[in-house]
Amino acid sequence: MPDFAITILQSEFFTRLVLPFLLVFALIFAILDKSKILGEGKRQINAIIAFVVALIFISFSSAVGITIQLMGFMAVVAVILLVFLLLYSFVGGKQEENWMKITFGIIIGIALIIALFVFTGFWPVIVNAVSSGSNIVANVIFIAVIIASIAIVLATGKKSGSS
Repeated sequence: MPDFAITILQSEFFTRLVLPFLLVFALIFAILDKSKILGEGKRQINAIIAFVVALIFISFSSAVGITIQLMGFMAVVAVILLVFLLLYSFVGGKQEENWMKITFGIIIGIALIIALFVFTGFWPVIVNAVSSGSNIVANVIFIAVIIASIAIVLATGKKSGSS
């Protein structure tokens, strides 16, 4: 007997039918209700249309698959943004100096990107690409440094010119 048991939340029925149906139903109903396309006080008609659209939606497995993949991606991005915003608010919360906020934001962003590469297993691939002496990687890094230098010069030039 396996060490884990499949719960109702992991079943195909729930993940491929119930959750996508509820998502599309809620989205369509909210859009119809908020936009008042069918008129004021037509919540029953909005619900029927949202119900039918959600039923039609789950009948197309390719659309459901795309939605499931997008929701997984969206959840990961939301967690990454949450971690970034938490760290940024801890470090650069109420500081008066703008350059410190920008510096801490860049450092936290780079650290978060590196952590994401490490946790997903892509870090060795990146290290090998950089250390192998590839011309493409060297050129990309060189162009990024040039763009960053130009951006810094232009950003500081605007401040000193307006004073």
